[in-house]
Formats: sequence, C-alpha cells, structure tokens
Amino acid sequence: MGKYSNHGGRRAKTDPSVNRYVVRFNAEENARFLAMFDKSGADNKAAFIKNFLFQKPFKVFTFDENTRIFIDKLAGFNSTYRTIGVSYDTLVRTLRENFTEKKALATIAELEKLTIRLVSKSQDIVDLAKKFDEQWSQKSH
Repeated sequence: MGKYSNHGGRRAKTDPSVNRYVVRFNAEENARFLAMFDKSGADNKAAFIKNFLFQKPFKVFTFDENTRIFIDKLAGFNSTYRTIGVSYDTLVRTLRENFTEKKALATIAELEKLTIRLVSKSQDIVDLAKKFDEQWSQKSH
C-alpha cells in the first residue's frame, strides 16, 4: 500500500445494475411505447420498462379537459363569492361602528344588493356542479 490508500470518489453500489438488454421498436411500436410512458408519469424510460416487466404497479394520469374547465369555473365562482362575503362583512362592521339611522338604511339597501348577488353566485355554483355531474355520469356509462 502506498501513502494514499483512499481513492476518493463515490462509494461503490452494493448491487450495481450491470446487465443491459436492447429492444428495438418500429415507428408504430415506438409511438405506442411513448404514449404509455407519457401516461405512466415515470421519471425515465428505464424505470418505466422495469416496472412494466416486473409487474410493479404504476400510476397512469389522464387529464379530462372538461374537468379542468369545471375546476377553473368553480375557482372563479369561489373567488367572487369570497369577495362578496368580504364586502358584506365590511359593510356590516362599518354600519355598526359609524352610521346614523338614515345612513344605516342606505347601507342596508346596499347590503341587500350584495346578499342577492351572493345568493345568485351560490345558485350558479350549484348549477355548474349539477351540469358537471350530468356530463360525468353520461361519460361513465
């Protein structure tokens, strides 16, 4: 042994993967393989092939465009609903703290308008959810 016995570098793996196999696909097979790989969400093609060969379960994620549209609309409704609710709370607090009876009546009229808008948005949310449920149940049959 010499003066320097430490060679440096990373530690050797206990069970290195040294066996390699080659598979060749034609254009159609490659397209099918890539589609399956994309759906699986695997990190790399080698991991996907190993999981597939050894029957390890893997996840396949599909994105339904209608579901995304529904979620976007629902998020828009929720933000509008939250905005109306904040305005409602602000008006009630302001009414209680600062206004005389005459000004309070004017504010109550505005509060009624906001309440009507809030009920309308709630109904829009319910209608959108029912519409989505109907479309979803038709697709599942």
